[in-house]
Amino acid sequence: MSEARPCTGATPRRAFLRASLTGFSALGISDLLRLQAARAAPGGGTGGPSMIVVWLWGGPSHMETFDLKPDAPEAYRGLFRPIPTSVPGLEICEKLPRLAAIADKLAIVRSVSHDSPGHANSTHTVLTGYEGDVVETPPFTPKHPYVFHAANRLLPEAAGLPKWVAMPDLPYEGGGGLGRSYGPFKVAADPNKPEFMVPELVLDEARRASLGGRGRLLAGFDAARRAMEATPVTRSFDDFQRRALDVLTSGAARNAFDLSGEPDVLRDRYGRNVVGQRCLLARRLVEAGVRLVTIDFPCVPGQKAFSWDDHASVWNIFEQMEIRLPVLDRAVSALIEDVHARGLDRETLIVVMGEMGRTPKLSNHQGRPGREHWGRAMSVLMSGGGMPMGQVIGSTTSRGEEPRERRFTPNDLLATWYRHLGIDHAQTYQDVSGRPIALLPHGEPIAELT
Repeated sequence: MSEARPCTGATPRRAFLRASLTGFSALGISDLLRLQAARAAPGGGTGGPSMIVVWLWGGPSHMETFDLKPDAPEAYRGLFRPIPTSVPGLEICEKLPRLAAIADKLAIVRSVSHDSPGHANSTHTVLTGYEGDVVETPPFTPKHPYVFHAANRLLPEAAGLPKWVAMPDLPYEGGGGLGRSYGPFKVAADPNKPEFMVPELVLDEARRASLGGRGRLLAGFDAARRAMEATPVTRSFDDFQRRALDVLTSGAARNAFDLSGEPDVLRDRYGRNVVGQRCLLARRLVEAGVRLVTIDFPCVPGQKAFSWDDHASVWNIFEQMEIRLPVLDRAVSALIEDVHARGLDRETLIVVMGEMGRTPKLSNHQGRPGREHWGRAMSVLMSGGGMPMGQVIGSTTSRGEEPRERRFTPNDLLATWYRHLGIDHAQTYQDVSGRPIALLPHGEPIAELT
């Protein structure tokens, strides 16, 4: 890992391991080393079904996005009006005209419902399939793995690429019973900045040369492993070091993260902001073979906070939606059109959602309108995945308070995702203590999306 020096004899195995870890840390690939601490389920090949999830943390209001109620009383309906889309009878918010124009490529589920109250609880319920009973104070430790952790464990390996990339991460993320071994490769940098690069993948020729021969390095790891007692921990160490070296010595990941070759007109179409460029990067990643990409919708210029948590006590919901919705509209519509234009739509499922909806009845704080937490009715937008598009599934009551037709639990949504990824949602997995745990305790794929 360092400059060549005269041989001074055999290195004690613990010293070798310390030196090896120090060297890899110096190369800046600590996140890669944590991609997986144990070998994933058997499977071969790269590519295959993939997912891109644009996560709207805080809980986007269904009444201001995909399920407006123009005929509801004034205290419910809000300021925005619905507009027609390319699908007869389907209307969405006037602030989403680009998505309205491609509604034939959308499926909107309006009747997902759960009873979890807070952000951590709702996130746990929606992304694990187990009702959230997470304490709403740090460290927000999940008791079950997110769907993405489980998929990262069960999907086949992607040569030279991580299976799950998070930009930058997901709130309250944790592997639950799987531990943290199957967490994402996190990219916190802003791809809209000219100097954007993924530090873990930037390795100039001099530093690459300092690795020495790949065979020599792996032989050293093998020798150290053999010198130690064979345990799951040491085997995992060997595995993730090999995976890290695979990425470092392969151009696949570096090429996938390189936005410089994308035409300016396409980059402009996505929007020259962190959200738009992360969506473009997500398309590049799944095209290269990454199976899961999650994008946490961050602050955009003019927005007051990193959140869709539109309480009247913190800001005016309509002022903030005026800022957020055009950015979402541009970025997601460009992503959907780009995925379809490249023939990726059968393999790639795009999802836009948060952990809850908002109260149908507007709240008011010193004259400022807002909406509070509400899991009993929420909308989810999906596109692609080889599923029937151009449809709205389910409905809510006239005031948007709860499902009226086709009530779905988050588990039905997760079962739909698992089916798309080729994972049996009825199977069990072994947690870190060896106990069998059901991947989903209940739920079936949404029939309209088969």
